[in-house]
Amino acid sequence: MSLLTPAIGLLFWMLVVFLLLVVVLRAYAWKPIIAGLKDREHEIQSALDLAQQTKAEMVKLQADNAKQLAEANAARDRIIREAKDAADHMIAEAREKATVEGQKVLESARETIRNEQQAAISQMKKEVATLSLQIAEQVLRRELSDKASQEKLVAELASNARMN
Repeated sequence: MSLLTPAIGLLFWMLVVFLLLVVVLRAYAWKPIIAGLKDREHEIQSALDLAQQTKAEMVKLQADNAKQLAEANAARDRIIREAKDAADHMIAEAREKATVEGQKVLESARETIRNEQQAAISQMKKEVATLSLQIAEQVLRRELSDKASQEKLVAELASNARMN
């Protein structure tokens, strides 16, 4: 027998051992291997489904976050606008109040100036009258120091009284 051409008996036993090995492997090894592969396939599919579901949830969360961010920005803008409007209103109100108060102070100052002016005019009139009386008294004393000038003054006053 040569090494390159096997004998028929050897081929037969090789075939028998091979078929026996296939039957034994099929009975004891292939079922657990196939079951393990199927379990592994189910696990991989479950992981893929979970990943897909997680991805969808992440997209939804991102959309919700964007929506909430937009709402927060809108609320912030509204609050800022309201605060600015309130500040503008307060400033306008303060200006108006300051204008009114300024007008009141100005009118009060004018009234005080008028009153003081009237008092000063009245005081000046009194002083002018007092000075006039003093001057007239001194003039009359000088002029009426002698009897002839007194009679002359009385005559002039009488003639003036008749004309009026």
